[in-house]
This record gives sequence, C-alpha cells and structure tokens, in this order.
Amino acid sequence: MARPADPHARASLLSAARAEFMKKGLKGARIEDITAACGLSKGAFYLHFESKEALFGEVLGVFSAELQTIIEQRRGETECFFLEHGPVEIHDVAEGSERYEQLLRVSTEGDLRTLELMWSYRDVMHVLIRGSQGTEFESVMWSYVDREVEHVSQEFQRLQSRGALRTDVPSEVIGSLIVGTYVLLAQRMCQTEEKPDLAAWARSIHRLIREGCVPRDASSRPAVAPRAAEATPSRRAPARALSRTRSTPRSGP
Repeated sequence: MARPADPHARASLLSAARAEFMKKGLKGARIEDITAACGLSKGAFYLHFESKEALFGEVLGVFSAELQTIIEQRRGETECFFLEHGPVEIHDVAEGSERYEQLLRVSTEGDLRTLELMWSYRDVMHVLIRGSQGTEFESVMWSYVDREVEHVSQEFQRLQSRGALRTDVPSEVIGSLIVGTYVLLAQRMCQTEEKPDLAAWARSIHRLIREGCVPRDASSRPAVAPRAAEATPSRRAPARALSRTRSTPRSGP
C-alpha cells in the first residue's frame, strides 16, 4: 500500500520552492535544492508534485484566483457606489466634494488590497517579470497586463463619459500608465525585504490620478486659492533653484 503524502511536507516544499524561485528563477531552480532546504527527499517532492513547473503553476493559480476576487470585489464596490451616490460630475472633481472623495476612498482601498496581494506573492511576481524566460509561463505576465489595461481603460471610459475625468487623453493610455506603474512597483517589492508603506503607495497613486486626470474646466477652478506668497512667485526663483541643483554635488553613490 502506497504511503500517504504528508501535508506538512507539502507546505514545506511550497515554501522552499517559492524561496528558490525568488533566488534563481523558475528555470534555474533545482528540485534537489528545494528538497534540501526543507530536509526532504526528492521522492517526497514527487509524492506531491509532478515537477517544479507544476508546483509553480499551483501557486500561480492561487494568486490568480485571489487577484480575480479583488478585481470583482472592486468592480462591485464601484457599482454600488454609483447606485448609492449617483454619477460623479465635473463640479464634484473641481470642489473635491464628499461624493468624489468617497469614490477616491473606494478606489484607494481596492488598490491597497491589490498591493497587499502583490507583496504576499512578490516571489511569483518576480518569476513572472524576470524568472520565467524559456518556460511555459514566460507570457503570463503580459497576459495579466493586457487584461488589466483593458479593465482600467473601461473604468476610465465610464468616468470620462460622465465628465469626471479629462477626455483629451485616450483611456487606453491612462490604463497603460497605471498598470505599468503597478508592474514597476511589483519589481520594486521584489528587491526589498522590508515591507513598504503600501497604504501610502495607494494614496500616492490616486493623488497623481486625481491631479493628472482632472478635466480642464475643473483644473482651471481650484477649490483652494493659493496663498499670497505662492500666487506671485519670483520669475527668477526657479532658475536659481535649478542652478543650485546642478552645482550641488550629490552625497553617496
């Protein structure tokens, strides 16, 4: 009678394999190194997984399912927002109304959940971005990117049609910029062991979206008047600041 697979060994193999994939990529990782890292034999590995690719595929499947859940949750929350509060109008953006601020909070919370998931699976992101060349997974990242660009573009099209966002920039360009930002943030996560302030990242992303995508009519009517000292800056000040920047040597490497 075949010996049953130990579920604790399976968890150990998954953890060791993810660490090995992070260091060497999918193609460079070796099963014997994975098993040695958790004190198991190669035979134990094959009790649970057919190959290292099958193991990675399982982890990727869990990540994909959780990402899809977040996407659907965010879409549902956005729909509920519009049903409850009605469309966001151009004056909401210009005045920074409570309705507009609430929409931003909903979006920021959704983005924070996405960033938290990316941090939890930063090893998977690393493999998809840099460690899957020459394997069956090498195009997976760009399939994610294409899909998310389409999702973001559709969301921006809806807001553009309601006058809440500027219409002189194609929605697919905005989608590409936002999704590209997330790819670069994922890469940055892969390069650090200390967890960044993901809430600050999410807020910053939406601050840039809000300031860069405000309709032109709204941007010409700021809700808060500039202070007197800021309203009439010296024309020479920027040149002096630039001169100081150029002439001041950087410290460190």
